[in-house]
Amino acid sequence: MIGPFEEPTESRPERIRWELLRTPRGIRLDEMMNFLRLPVVLLLSGVLGLAGCAAHQPVALYQLDSGNPGQPKETKGMAVLLGPVSVADYLQRETLLQRQQDGSLTAATDGRWAGSLSSDIDQLLLRQVAWRLDSQRVVLAPTTANFTPDAQVLLSITRLDSGSGQPAILDAQWRVLDRRGQVRDNRIVHLEEKHDGGTAAQVQAQGVLLQRLAEQLSVALKPLANQPAIAEEPRKAAPAQVRREEEKPKIPMATPIRTDLEVFRF
Repeated sequence: MIGPFEEPTESRPERIRWELLRTPRGIRLDEMMNFLRLPVVLLLSGVLGLAGCAAHQPVALYQLDSGNPGQPKETKGMAVLLGPVSVADYLQRETLLQRQQDGSLTAATDGRWAGSLSSDIDQLLLRQVAWRLDSQRVVLAPTTANFTPDAQVLLSITRLDSGSGQPAILDAQWRVLDRRGQVRDNRIVHLEEKHDGGTAAQVQAQGVLLQRLAEQLSVALKPLANQPAIAEEPRKAAPAQVRREEEKPKIPMATPIRTDLEVFRF
């Protein structure tokens, strides 16, 4: 019988056992850990690579479709002040929102607005109204002080959205004022437009709704193109200075006193 660390001289199995016992166990454990660690490193590298590719995927940018409005030709056409145009708070962001079946809104994952949606709405309405009125004198509020409009449009948009299973919907209210600032027309509108469900189709449907709104505004504005000019009020003359005559002291006049007494002489 040999000890655990005594080199065997005869039996081959005993010699192999002695060689295994002589090899430090720490070395075999490190080699095994390195072997097991390699697949883990490769797996983590693959996961991080896929995450990096997903993070750098390009996101589509969208703008409202203004249609094909022509260029207005009349430089002395109807003067219209378009605005102020107020837009609901939830639309004043670059996130493209999706309306769900339960009425909630979620952010679209495959696209967003290319800039300010509120600014896109203003520009679409401006081009559409100017084209339909054939006037170069349609401007957005605020404007310069020397611009005197024939009419003004006050517009409030409270809803403009859609979803993959929901139609595009536009809710708005507008008022039209004449030269004197009097309300000539006032409407609350609700418009809907169907689409095929894709994000691009939804954006196009929302643009169509705004084009229909611009058409309504143009119809209401046209009768105000031939308003009679406002007559200028005559300037009030300066009040004439009343000359006050100097008050002179009045002397009472002496009046003869007549009596009925007779004088008798004797």
